[in-house]
Amino acid sequence: MNQEPIRILVTGGTFDKEYNELTGELYFHDTHVPEMLALGRCLLEVAVEKVMMIDSLEMTAEDRDRIAARCRSAPEARIVITHGTDTMVETAAHLARLVAGKTVVLTGAMVPYKFGSSDGMFNLGSALAFVQTLPPGVYIAMNGRFFSWDRVRKNRQKGVFESIP
Repeated sequence: MNQEPIRILVTGGTFDKEYNELTGELYFHDTHVPEMLALGRCLLEVAVEKVMMIDSLEMTAEDRDRIAARCRSAPEARIVITHGTDTMVETAAHLARLVAGKTVVLTGAMVPYKFGSSDGMFNLGSALAFVQTLPPGVYIAMNGRFFSWDRVRKNRQKGVFESIP
């Protein structure tokens, strides 16, 4: 059975942050997604595309429009987006209005990949599994669970995503 190709759109977020040991600041250098796919021994046909490298708190409506445009123009029908967790729900809602006929799964991390104890690797793997099996629509995948874009929120007190009625 041939698997459909998957596009991974990288937008930044904690997923790709690095730590400056001299200043104590987090910053962006480059995406870690190709390294993560290699370490995870990913055998899927995946195209990784860096759209932007920003903190999701700095994301604008224009940035979200740019992500939606990349989803619409991608030849793949299955798309994973790495995204900061703070505004992931807002971006998912935006994409749900602008992207039709594709399965789009947003994922991220609470801890940067380079910290070694990140949830990013697990979340990326889960998102890749969900994007292959879910019907067209927009979803968020975090901590082994998936949520429809309109039935999820980030619980900032617990540091997890949860379903809402």
